[in-house]
Amino acid sequence: MNQNKLPADPLALILGVLALVIGLVGCCCYGVTAIVPLTMAIIGLVVANKSLREFGENPEAFDSQSRNNVNTAKIINIIAIVLNGFIFLVAFAAFVFYGTLISSAILDGIKNGDFENDDYYYDTEIEEEMDSISTWTDEDYIIESIESEDDIEEMELKSAQ
Repeated sequence: MNQNKLPADPLALILGVLALVIGLVGCCCYGVTAIVPLTMAIIGLVVANKSLREFGENPEAFDSQSRNNVNTAKIINIIAIVLNGFIFLVAFAAFVFYGTLISSAILDGIKNGDFENDDYYYDTEIEEEMDSISTWTDEDYIIESIESEDDIEEMELKSAQ
């Protein structure tokens, strides 16, 4: 009696182990790579179930050790699916959360007119003044810090003179 290995004996086990390893390493990448091992684990589980069904139809044709290997692969693939599914959901939730925070901050800035980077406005203002004035000196652009009301009064006195 010739006993053969099940078709998914090495494949399902390899896919399950790779899915676990890549999934655990993918935690370091904020779960971005979790979709690849999740797919690998699903494929490994489908192949393992197909092979176990084939063993159930004709148990005399296959080795029982091969059946044990496929059962082990099935368990590893289930663990990989659960782990990578959890990692993917956490990463997706984090992207949604931070995306919402960022977009709401941008919308609030647009509504209030608060822009942190107003370089374009100042650059065009200087360029327009440069067009009207052939040369300019540092005295044309005096930047003073105002710390109290006394400083404001001093600036008003200077501008009146």
